[in-house]
Amino acid sequence: MTTYRARQPHSRNDLGNFYEARSVAVIGTFRDGWFGGSVSIKSLLNAGYEGLIYPINPTYKEVHGLRVYSRVSDVPGSIDLAIIMINVRRVPQVLRECAEKGVKAVIVVADGFAERDQGGALLQREIVDIAERTGLRIIGPNTAGIVNTANGLNMCPYDAGYYKLRKGSVAICAQTGMTNPQAFPYRDLRFGVSKICDFGNKCDVDECDLLEYLGGDPETHVISMYLESISNGRRFLEIASRVALRKPVLLLKSGRTREGARASASHTGSLALNDDIFEAACKQAGVLRLERFNDLFEMPKMFAYQPLPEGNRMGIITITGGVGVLSIDEGSKYGLVISSLSPRTKGTLNAIFPNLGEVPVDIGPPAASVRDFSSRYPEIFSAVLADEHVDCLFNILWVDPVGGLIEEYETAFKRMKEAYRKPVVTWLYGPDRVRVDEMRERMEGLGFPVFPDPETSIRALGMALTFKNLAGRSS
Repeated sequence: MTTYRARQPHSRNDLGNFYEARSVAVIGTFRDGWFGGSVSIKSLLNAGYEGLIYPINPTYKEVHGLRVYSRVSDVPGSIDLAIIMINVRRVPQVLRECAEKGVKAVIVVADGFAERDQGGALLQREIVDIAERTGLRIIGPNTAGIVNTANGLNMCPYDAGYYKLRKGSVAICAQTGMTNPQAFPYRDLRFGVSKICDFGNKCDVDECDLLEYLGGDPETHVISMYLESISNGRRFLEIASRVALRKPVLLLKSGRTREGARASASHTGSLALNDDIFEAACKQAGVLRLERFNDLFEMPKMFAYQPLPEGNRMGIITITGGVGVLSIDEGSKYGLVISSLSPRTKGTLNAIFPNLGEVPVDIGPPAASVRDFSSRYPEIFSAVLADEHVDCLFNILWVDPVGGLIEEYETAFKRMKEAYRKPVVTWLYGPDRVRVDEMRERMEGLGFPVFPDPETSIRALGMALTFKNLAGRSS
């Protein structure tokens, strides 16, 4: 008779067996293609995974230069983490074999469980029973897996065309594979990531477990999360209330409407939380709610790059008057107020061009009138940011089609980076997308976030202010 280990209470150490695994078994097919065990092993190898890799399949002898074992029990050493990509009907038996081997954590990539039909739901219940009896922790099923950039643990089962991700402080986790490497170009993110997780159906490990783990993870400073449901609302609120005092927790939740909630249940086989309840829970816990899918990747830039504002007084430098005025209205939604400038700053700006010292600081008229105006931009930027009445700055820049202004802009930002500790967000526009992208890459390379539109830029400042106020109340 098989003897299983008793299940231990949930703790952060449980997920350490996933993200800090020193040995990984990949169980599945190893034929060439865009999905499967062969892809996962190639991804681990090319990402620089530092642990041992054990391919498991009775019909192969070798894959990617590694010996293939017929069964989990044949592996000579211990296994911290197993990745299962096999027919759904065989998953329970393989889980039992993993438990007998002493495997601590399993990622079930295979689909066809509760998200599929009633038969799949019964199979999912069976693997949950196995986990509860044996002490296994399971991520999934129906998942694209996890990533830890610190040790090269990128086991993506889909061919992403790249393997190494830039290390950073942002964790991105979701109830969908759309945030995993095969679906998002992480190479283009300047801030880098610490951890990635696709919860899948959340049959065991859920958002509460991961939030608690990331709350104690020294490599993660910002948490960005997408959810279709919440497994345990009370536990989620308790954990989020603690974590959000120390780290920004950004959440996007689908299923706001009745139709969306129904679609969510179909996708993951779980029940969606009433959106009104979720909204109230977020406010009570200090969680920052996102509005759009792209926010999962855009909003973390504010916290990864920039300091928090000391107050709510927003300065604006703009080359288009209309957007500058629009920004004042937008800022009021988040408690941001337009700042006044000191007499000294006004005098400095008015000496460059008449009435330049008014807020918003509209550099459009002098840009068209003052000779060599581009060389004066760093002076304008520094004067506004240094003003004691300005806590944060929204910057609107036009990028000319030949790129003549890019060097002057970059000079200003380099000077500001060295001299001031106030948050700055920027929206860039211009007739040449290539030039705009070049400017964005230069600015974000210096640590200044660029957002896709004025509204998102202002909202980023508003979220930083909200988090600052929350952290201030806790100190």
